[in-house]
Amino acid sequence: MASSLLPSKLSHSFPNYTRRAPNVKFATPVLALPKSPMARRLSQDSSFRNLNSISQYSLRFSGRTFAGTSIGEKEKDGFASDELSPVGEDSAAFDLGDQKISSWIYFTGILGAVLFAVDVLWIEPSTGYGSAFVDAVAGLSESKEVVMLVLFLIFAIVHSGLASLRDAGEKLIGERAYRVLFAGISLPLAFSTIVYFINHRYDGTQLWQLQSVPGLHQLVWILSFVSFLFLYPSTFNLLEVAAVDKPKMHLWETGIMRITRHPQMVGQVIWCLAHTLWIGNSVVVAASIGLVGHHLFGVWNGDRRLASRYGEAFELVKSRTSIIPFAAILDGRQKLPKDYYKEFVRLPYLTITAMTLGIYLAHPLMQAGSFGLHW
Repeated sequence: MASSLLPSKLSHSFPNYTRRAPNVKFATPVLALPKSPMARRLSQDSSFRNLNSISQYSLRFSGRTFAGTSIGEKEKDGFASDELSPVGEDSAAFDLGDQKISSWIYFTGILGAVLFAVDVLWIEPSTGYGSAFVDAVAGLSESKEVVMLVLFLIFAIVHSGLASLRDAGEKLIGERAYRVLFAGISLPLAFSTIVYFINHRYDGTQLWQLQSVPGLHQLVWILSFVSFLFLYPSTFNLLEVAAVDKPKMHLWETGIMRITRHPQMVGQVIWCLAHTLWIGNSVVVAASIGLVGHHLFGVWNGDRRLASRYGEAFELVKSRTSIIPFAAILDGRQKLPKDYYKEFVRLPYLTITAMTLGIYLAHPLMQAGSFGLHW
């Protein structure tokens, strides 16, 4: 529950440091007064000196800002430090000591159940609806480019629409149930779109042919690899993705967020650039237009949702980050710590590195599986 003890004249002039994040508890009241001029002025005000708590948004917690709540686990207390920067969460923070074997058993079981359901209800031609869905969309036009764009449009409307309705949906049915609903609808649509792209990526009009250019394959490989390092931060906590931990809308600020506030959009642009350069036909151009267009909308929609959820805390993060990679660093709004590299030397980034290499090696299997569906 939000509360503020600042006088109204101050609350309009300075960031509200008294808002406490939902579900975050403090072991003891902590008041941290940094040595900035603004803080000294605030500390001289009697109302500010009498504050009993400090906003989670303005404090860095040891290890992580939000304590995860797994199935069957009570919420943990967060402990505040005496530092007022950064206001967002420490991205990709992962402590093996905080992990519970039971949570990962739940994760494995849920993942298996979801994949089985998608296979039976969507992928398997004899029982699923995926073939009928793709055939219906393909019947709209003989142009593979048009079908590709329509598939992306359907996915984008459903995916972004459900994301926009998240606050209302979670209040209605709860965070975990809404995550299951969100994934249950989005996954089949994403799968259909990916399979159609794989099956028809060499159809359409050839616009250029550069695959014989020396070094291009290596360049495309490097760009694709880098793109996944940007794409991954949308799912920093796999336990939340599977609704084992209670899903939350996070305000990340460290790691790759220092480079760009919207890494998934940047990663998708890099991926599209690499594959369009390599394949060079109209179908891939159409797919890239759909993907990039969806993610550009996601930039606006994501900022809008974060501003609605976090208010002044998001505005502060926004002021020292950028959409364009490295822009905030180059103009001095983002100051990289001396040990910045340590924000990447973490298990989640090492895991996504291994997964990216695995996906590259699995390309032949992915292609064979897609061709078998005849979508």
